[in-house]
Amino acid sequence: MSKLFMFEKPLGMRDTLPELYETKKRLRTEMADEMKQWGYQMVETPTVEYYDTIGAASAILDQQLFKLMDSQGYTLVLRPDMTAPIARLVSSSLKNEAYPIRLGYHSHLFRAQQHDGGRPAEFEQVGAELIGDGTVSADAETIALMIESLKRTGLEQFKLAIGHVGFVDALLIDIVGNKERAEVLRRYLYEKNYVGFRSHVKGLQLSSIDKKRLEGLLKLRGGSDLFNDAEKLVESAQGKAALTELRELWAVLEDYGLSSFITIDLNLVLHMSYYTGTVFEVYSQELGVPLGSGGRYDELLQQFNRPAQAIGFGVRLDLLAEAIGQSAPHERRSCVIFSRERRAEAIQKARDLRTEGEIVVLQDLAGITNVDQMSEEYDEIVYVIGKSKQGGQADE
Repeated sequence: MSKLFMFEKPLGMRDTLPELYETKKRLRTEMADEMKQWGYQMVETPTVEYYDTIGAASAILDQQLFKLMDSQGYTLVLRPDMTAPIARLVSSSLKNEAYPIRLGYHSHLFRAQQHDGGRPAEFEQVGAELIGDGTVSADAETIALMIESLKRTGLEQFKLAIGHVGFVDALLIDIVGNKERAEVLRRYLYEKNYVGFRSHVKGLQLSSIDKKRLEGLLKLRGGSDLFNDAEKLVESAQGKAALTELRELWAVLEDYGLSSFITIDLNLVLHMSYYTGTVFEVYSQELGVPLGSGGRYDELLQQFNRPAQAIGFGVRLDLLAEAIGQSAPHERRSCVIFSRERRAEAIQKARDLRTEGEIVVLQDLAGITNVDQMSEEYDEIVYVIGKSKQGGQADE
């Protein structure tokens, strides 16, 4: 019987077919192996969390949360990000572990989408968190780990843009006077709507000098040479301290030999409200959107009663697979086709081949409608049909 939506999926949900599944499996394995070599331990958190804790701490818009009700009447959410759940984990199950703590993860995340959004409501993310270390060395380690993990997957052409929340906030508030007015400009930067940013600046009741300072912010993208230009725009101690951190961070990344992958973007703003310092996004030439991001969040763990400075990153596996544009390597597959009277012999044949490491499909001849099509799907066909060899009939 035909039913409404029989072949449809809920908004934003997607099927993963075998080729993409194997590709994503390889990518997450490569990234997890790289993290392990850097001393990061893999963890898992529940798919469902309490709304009052993780839902509130995640910084995801409330309308994007998938909400459920448990049997006791508590509101639950499908995990919308991993930073907040790991903060909870570190403050509970790992509360006796000394800082710093290095953790990695591979998880499915869920964010409800609008009808015109075109974005996935469920996606896989691989990432790492370094908790309990507030040094620039920790920032550099996290960024270096992200770069090396991507390189290990086979991604070649990509750039990582680095900014600082403290610099943007300091400059905007210094010029426009308060957080509310600054937030309007931050929104334009987050959306990368630079035309809208310039238009809004023109309408502000500011001096021509201050308007030029705001427009100058949009030019602060490039190499380490732009730090001098940035110092001319910012006047507050907070803004100058942020630039000092970024200068040191650049020097450490040069020690890693990774500065060729880095660009400075001092108008970079991310959507997560819990970021407090260094932030970054990674871009591939093949994509029009970032495939990963991260940053420092030094205040989030206070909400879980175990204060600590922390930094982390996450990479979207579907976007990484698209950026690489390569499917998983072809794996040789054989098919043993058997007739009923030789089933036991065929089972043993398949078992022997699998013991040798081969991928083997065992197929009853009676279940095939097109034998020729089978030969197109497999690298080798082994027929075990006809009378048993004891009866004098060999394989056909």
